[in-house]
Amino acid sequence: MKKSTEIHARALMVQGTASHAGKSLITAGILRILRDMGLRVAPFKAQNMALNSFVTEEGGEMGRAQALQAMVAGVRPTCDMNPILLKPTDDSRTQVIIHGRVYRTMSALEYHSFKKEARRFVLESYTRLAGEFDVVVIEGAGSPAEINLRDNDIANMGVAEMVDCPVVLVGDIDRGGVFASIVGTLELLEQKERERIRGLIINKFRGDRRLLEDGIDYLERRTGVSVVGVIPYMKDLNLPEEDGVSVEGKEWNATSRREGINIHVIRLPRISNFTDFDPLKTEKDVTVRYIHSPVEVEGADLVVIPGSKNTIKDLLWFRERGFVEALGRFMEGNGMVAGICGGFQMLGRSIKDPLGVESEIGETMGLSFLDTETVLTDTKKTFQVMARIDGFYGMDCTVRGYEIHMGETTSMVKPFARIERRNSRRVDIEDGGVSADGNTWGTYIHGIFDNDRFRTEFLDILRRRKGLPQGKERSFLEDLERSIAMVSDTLRENLDMNRLLDIIWERT
Repeated sequence: MKKSTEIHARALMVQGTASHAGKSLITAGILRILRDMGLRVAPFKAQNMALNSFVTEEGGEMGRAQALQAMVAGVRPTCDMNPILLKPTDDSRTQVIIHGRVYRTMSALEYHSFKKEARRFVLESYTRLAGEFDVVVIEGAGSPAEINLRDNDIANMGVAEMVDCPVVLVGDIDRGGVFASIVGTLELLEQKERERIRGLIINKFRGDRRLLEDGIDYLERRTGVSVVGVIPYMKDLNLPEEDGVSVEGKEWNATSRREGINIHVIRLPRISNFTDFDPLKTEKDVTVRYIHSPVEVEGADLVVIPGSKNTIKDLLWFRERGFVEALGRFMEGNGMVAGICGGFQMLGRSIKDPLGVESEIGETMGLSFLDTETVLTDTKKTFQVMARIDGFYGMDCTVRGYEIHMGETTSMVKPFARIERRNSRRVDIEDGGVSADGNTWGTYIHGIFDNDRFRTEFLDILRRRKGLPQGKERSFLEDLERSIAMVSDTLRENLDMNRLLDIIWERT
């Protein structure tokens, strides 16, 4: 494979037989291993469809998975690492973000036609990265065998062909049918695409590898591609999930539910940035549970309304399900309710959408738990922020996070925090709101619980209410690093790295 004279980096693409095969973790682990070898490495995902996003230092929006991979690689996240981010607003339309900024909202058919044009944005970003790093590890999306999406593909083989790189294919054995999924994927590819696949990885294996040997021998004979690794199932990883499917019906630290702190997050249909709650899952006396129905409010110490990609439609769903009455009863019993971003907007008296930013519904009543009003605008605010929390239950601390919202909120209640910096600019802006009794509060700041001191002091409020011992401050970043180390160590032990390096440098 001949590289363009403008592109200096080597590249490896990690594709999967299906969504959730483990591409993101495999990509992250390979990045860390290569970084530890002294190479300058960067992640790249041409097109990512995700409602969990991150804001860069420049104020651009990118997929949170690629931001984590950049951290793993030891480099600053940039929007070139995820040039196209798709954020669905409903079942048929998606907000298209290019190079960190909103391009426009499109239907599925419109976007499919747009992909031919979008290729240039992908190549621009990749070329910039490839001129700066030694190796770019590229993550695919979904499966390369989606024959209905093959035309103008900018997610899988279209990218591999565009940058002329080899591919390793990952299959998830935990779901069953891994041999069929790998063979079937290869069968559905064109000959020139199959030739790009230079290695196979079987992921999430439980048991004795010797029981796999016959299957691996057959797979290699049948496909002509070698298996470069069998990766065991990794438990207890405190790493962000990519999309909302991953939190369906889940709860964390469930053994402590009776005696510990119970936090129930309402699983909105268009939930976004639910990674806000990942740090809470690392606290041993805290159970985080995602709930779908009002009866599940019972037993909570805190109920959270999270971010939403379509606040108005999710608010209507919220009302139809009967959550308003359930939360009213919960609050009468001294329960605490919090809202993050879209959830904060819902807590107010009304949400207005005069420009039709989210839907054809011009205005809807809020929950009226806070004396605030929100007007949606057509300009998205994306900032990294530093804020001061002064007075919320006696706290006095600085927090860092990020804002992603299309709306301005007018508040008649005490602010939750005061933003002192947006990106590199000093500001003095009130954020969020807190009810008079302190039991209802909201903020626009995503990542608020990533701040160790705030998280500990806030959870201590809930602990005191239940007569529990006060918590000990712990580092969320250290917990994150331990999980990253577990992934990279596991890959070192179970991947044929010599073979992988040969593939990257095309020595065979």
